[in-house]
Amino acid sequence: MSFTTHDHYFGRNLDLEFSYNETVTVIPRNFQFEFRKLAPLSTHFAMVGMATISDGYPLYYDGTNEKGLSMAGLNFPGNADYKPEAHGKTNVAPFEFVPWVLGQFETIAEVKAALVDLNLVDIQFSENFPLSPLHWIISDKTQSITVESVKSGLRVYDNPYGVLTNNPTFDIQSFNMNNYMHLSIDPPEKNFSRELEFDTYSRGMGAIGLPGDLSSASRFAKAVFTKMNSVSGESESESISQFFQILGSAAQQRGCVRIGDKFEITIYSSCCNTDKGIYYYTTYENSQITGVDMRQEDLDANDLVAYPLVKGQQINMMN
Repeated sequence: MSFTTHDHYFGRNLDLEFSYNETVTVIPRNFQFEFRKLAPLSTHFAMVGMATISDGYPLYYDGTNEKGLSMAGLNFPGNADYKPEAHGKTNVAPFEFVPWVLGQFETIAEVKAALVDLNLVDIQFSENFPLSPLHWIISDKTQSITVESVKSGLRVYDNPYGVLTNNPTFDIQSFNMNNYMHLSIDPPEKNFSRELEFDTYSRGMGAIGLPGDLSSASRFAKAVFTKMNSVSGESESESISQFFQILGSAAQQRGCVRIGDKFEITIYSSCCNTDKGIYYYTTYENSQITGVDMRQEDLDANDLVAYPLVKGQQINMMN
């Protein structure tokens, strides 16, 4: 999700049934990014985000670079379709896509221009980390896009909601929003019949029909409604508090979504102040906000810096 008050914020919920030992990872400007089909990036923009580190390589779930461009990959099973290497194209493996974008570009306009030649190529990171079926949201302070590699090719959509979940494809998700145009933050008006009387017996009845289930299509509608009607102060405290509240409207609780012998949960929620480079997060069992300030690190260094997640509940006892 992309969200702006005085500053710009970008973050997400990661909903899975298991953890890959993700860490908040800062990549300085001189860390060498190796690519399977492209020349290495020896110097690039610094970035911060959530990643699993394997063999010294950060496999990013989401991230923000020092120029304020942000990006996240979300599960897209049954629709993601990666291609063979193509001559004359910019062949990028899906696990390289986040550093390829955040390492080089500052704005959505620059990203769009580069995506014209992009081919997301069918190369896995390793046997332990096979390809994940993903699509992506990319945002700067003023706009967002959704990128999907599907059977018909690479599709790039303007995303006026600044929100992305999982399936179906973004064009269908966007069309489905027409089903909710009647929802309102105000009490409902009587349109059912002129001959009948009705009782507005509860607050919030203007939003009756807003989905509350945990499917990705329903979470998309719920998150868009919540974000678009969100009212926040402009201080850092008010802004990040509101951001996490919006994410909470689409969070998953253990026991509600069964995956075999496990349950899908919101493993972490993140919120990055893209102007300041501060990455905030909570975890399923730790509702206290923890932060990592990218600019407190040596951004001209060569080695990545990783902070393990604080997962245990932090309770502030008052007596």
